[in-house]
Amino acid sequence: MEYKSDIEIAQSCVMQHITKIAERAHVDEKYLETYGRYKAKIDPALISETDKKDGKLILVTAITPTPAGEGKTTTTIGLADGLSRIGKDVTVALREPSLGPVFGVKGGAAGGGYAQVVPMEDINLHFTGDFHAIGAANNLLAAMLDNHIQQGNVLGIDPRRITWKRCVDMNDRQLRFIVDGMGGKANGTPREDGFDITVASEIMAVLCLSSSITDLKERLSRIIVGYTYDNKPVTAGDLKAAGAMTALLKDAIKPNLVQTLEGTPAFVHGGPFANIAHGCNSVMATKLALKMGDYTVTEAGFGADLGAEKFLDIKCRMAGLTPDAVVIVATVRALKMHGGLLKTELATENIEALEKGIPNLLRHVSNIKNVYKLPCVVAVNRFPTDTDAEIDFVIKKCRELSVNTVLSTVWAEGGKGGEELAKEVVRLCEEEKGDFTFSYELSGSIEDKIEAIVKKVYGGDGISVLPAAKKQIAELTELGFANLPVCIAKTQYSFSDDPTKLGAPENFTVTVKNVKVSAGAGFIVVLTGDILTMPGLPKVPAAEKIDVDESGKITGLF
Repeated sequence: MEYKSDIEIAQSCVMQHITKIAERAHVDEKYLETYGRYKAKIDPALISETDKKDGKLILVTAITPTPAGEGKTTTTIGLADGLSRIGKDVTVALREPSLGPVFGVKGGAAGGGYAQVVPMEDINLHFTGDFHAIGAANNLLAAMLDNHIQQGNVLGIDPRRITWKRCVDMNDRQLRFIVDGMGGKANGTPREDGFDITVASEIMAVLCLSSSITDLKERLSRIIVGYTYDNKPVTAGDLKAAGAMTALLKDAIKPNLVQTLEGTPAFVHGGPFANIAHGCNSVMATKLALKMGDYTVTEAGFGADLGAEKFLDIKCRMAGLTPDAVVIVATVRALKMHGGLLKTELATENIEALEKGIPNLLRHVSNIKNVYKLPCVVAVNRFPTDTDAEIDFVIKKCRELSVNTVLSTVWAEGGKGGEELAKEVVRLCEEEKGDFTFSYELSGSIEDKIEAIVKKVYGGDGISVLPAAKKQIAELTELGFANLPVCIAKTQYSFSDDPTKLGAPENFTVTVKNVKVSAGAGFIVVLTGDILTMPGLPKVPAAEKIDVDESGKITGLF
């Protein structure tokens, strides 16, 4: 069989006009704003103006990621197409890709093989401009903050206690720590500053958790940008910035509609990273997808300890959502890496390595089933090198936890390779009722909530809070923020805060280095380990291989 790259498969697809996809998604033309032939934005007024009842919500998550790859987005899309093939009215809700990973090491985020959303080039590059709008709103606030100080500083902002950073949607390590305002009095007040990647901006989280334009404006006005000389928080509302920021975001807040390779409607909107933010697409896109389909498939970033935890404990709590079923994606190859094998050693059968690595999958399964009390299924992305003995081993181990395992071949076969998974998901939705429970209650202290996640979800012994973080927690508690959920920034490569601890590590503590409030988003951000909110490019960035020909056709994007 001739090998085709993801972009070659996507470019060979005959896409349907977006108005046809809108019809399939039950979206009336009056709510549709087309961006060319194959993309559109949907007026969120449709959510409240439709009398359709919500469909079933299926969350796709995964084991702890490894360089071998798991294929979570690919599985999400293939499952949606599989549900469509077995006669279900289905929508899919995904995040928008950040330009940082597209040009860096991870590549695009539109799925892969024959389970993709298209037009994949547009989705991976600029799309409908949402991230640019978020960056502009973020940087407008930064400009107004520094201008306020320059123009007399009536609010008494302490330049040493500014917490708001500028942002750019690119992996650019050079901007992590900078000094700006240089060049004399006319050019601002010199201070230490820095940039975050746009997907780590609080405005990304605010946009993704807002339920309306009014809610968006109120959340923006609550954003804390720094503190005064007498330790009082200063907000975007104090700077009178919220109205203009909302004006920049008035179109970005509208969910985007595209299609899978098989014509399933896909709502792609918002894109916070799951290792440094809350890792889910927008509440509006999810709610719209639920109204427009009998089944909605969505995904949350990285492993279930990150994306799924935040989806369940933050997004579902804020938006009043309850998933009907959860899919946990795994590969034999990745589990063997958790068992200690190198990437070059994965093609040979090795039950011993699989036995050492499978506790990672089993802990994720146990968390979904026993902590969150939701029905789940394991989807094993089958590779040609996986042996029957290895597959049987995974099936047997999952059966011991009363969880079924289904083989998925959606990368190679699209929706056809997701039909068996689709049938099991329908069975879970119809026959197994969950008793959805959060991993912590909001009434506990900030430390209690962090500790609950570390013990219940990560499998650790507890937390070690550094003195600076203790002081921050005391200040935030005094300011009245202790009742917010927590969003833990942690390495995606381990249950612990140490990326070298693979599998299902035990007897570890998580070190809390820094704690800050995202008052607009409505959660406390907890920084652990060596987490960077501005990634860097690798030695050979993916950008070196991307090109475009005379006709405008893009190559090298993956």
